[in-house]
Amino acid sequence: MSAPISEAFTALYGRAPDGVWAAPGRVNLIGEHTDYNDGFVMPFALPHTTVAAVSRRTDGLLRLHSADASADTSDGTAGTEGVVELRVDALAPGTDPHWTAYPAGVVWALREAGHPVTGADLHLASTVPVGAGLSSSAALEVVVALALNDLYALDLPRWKLARLCQRAENVYVGAPTGIMDQTASACCTAGHALFLDTRDLSVRQIPFDLAAEGMRLLVVDTRVRHAHSDGEYGKRRAGCEKGAALLGVDALRDVPYDGLDTALAGLGDEDEVRRLVRHIVTENQRVERVAALLEAGRTREIGPLLTEGHASLRDDFRISCPELDTAVDSALAAGALGARMTGGGFGGSAIVLAETGDVETITKAVAAAFAAAGHTPPRTFEAVPSAGAARLA
Repeated sequence: MSAPISEAFTALYGRAPDGVWAAPGRVNLIGEHTDYNDGFVMPFALPHTTVAAVSRRTDGLLRLHSADASADTSDGTAGTEGVVELRVDALAPGTDPHWTAYPAGVVWALREAGHPVTGADLHLASTVPVGAGLSSSAALEVVVALALNDLYALDLPRWKLARLCQRAENVYVGAPTGIMDQTASACCTAGHALFLDTRDLSVRQIPFDLAAEGMRLLVVDTRVRHAHSDGEYGKRRAGCEKGAALLGVDALRDVPYDGLDTALAGLGDEDEVRRLVRHIVTENQRVERVAALLEAGRTREIGPLLTEGHASLRDDFRISCPELDTAVDSALAAGALGARMTGGGFGGSAIVLAETGDVETITKAVAAAFAAAGHTPPRTFEAVPSAGAARLA
């Protein structure tokens, strides 16, 4: 893709880009909503990427263009048609409701941290499905951060770039996401899942080559769109923080699995908080169990843990929806080894672990179940553990 995007950049800005970078979306195998509770997660990168052609500027201008979004310039922004032009010294949180907030937020976060970013021209294109729970926003943030890190010779490690991207999304965009998505996009390696401890950002690359073992992992995009900046995600996070405060711990990560019953009993009549706490504590334990099974070569045995995780997200965290439940239930009925919703919830995608020979049957069964329920037809594709962000040219 580097040649076409370079040509598009040149047509837009009248000069060749200084370079081309790519950052992937991700699928989270297990560990949902644990990242902002200092817990464990296990994502892997998708082959779907956001690609950026970028050049430095020294005049304080940030010019942004996306092949996938129409720039809304009705607020007085100016520049080449479709290009949004901003000043880096005028960037401020909460001022931009458009897609441009994500790359602009990265520039803001870098400058706020003291890094001398004096402007850039960017042209972006993406194959990461938007709103599908596959972290299109993190891919956009990470590709911009990596490009600026290289162009400005900032020499920031990948984990620090991920932290700055999270800050951009939390503060500049206003979405209270955890650190998993950005770390996955920045740090994953092909053929592996990433076991991430979100407290200390330590990582472990765990081999995850399903094809070699006669299995596939399918993504079922329900086409129900979600937005992390919507209020329900924030409510869950606030509820988890309340639970930690009531239990006298720094984060729900600190509630031991074998002490869960005692902790839940100590929450009194806080029924909503009790459900949230139960999900986080049991989900952390599921991540550790899945990691142990994969490292022991017992990959098929992770299926029931995926399904158990979906029940917890549906019943305790209450972030599923009819389309996600249909995807999971119909896949399991058709012979899947395990299935669950993935991502922030309220729409997006489900994942399905299947024997290779059962993929066609399961895909048809899910499509038929969606049709019978009157849902929009889903998009189903194979998720192949792929490489993290990189410079292409």
